[in-house]
Amino acid sequence: MDIHQRLIVLSCVAGISAGQILFKLAARSVSVGAPANLLAKQLALNPFLLTGLVLYGATTVVWVLILRVVPLGLAYSYMALAFLFVPILAASFLGEPLSVRILAGGALIVAGICVVS
Repeated sequence: MDIHQRLIVLSCVAGISAGQILFKLAARSVSVGAPANLLAKQLALNPFLLTGLVLYGATTVVWVLILRVVPLGLAYSYMALAFLFVPILAASFLGEPLSVRILAGGALIVAGICVVS
């Protein structure tokens, strides 16, 4: 994989990770005890959910395009970075805790990607 392809794959991982943050924001903004029909309406009109779905869709299209030229086994190993990106984004934007264990696991993921690629 050349540097351009790696950057595109990393942008896909970033897009998927950002989508997860948007989904969490959507989940936070709906009523917990709402009946199913009200919950469905809240979600259907939720800007966080809609933005997350659009981002997921766009990321999927880019992912399919990159798979035309990059082997799936190699490209998919980078998707493991989402297990590092999502907790870092959640800590940054949602105030969720970020533990040393998550960072250590992320370091192992990065090491694994280095081995694979």
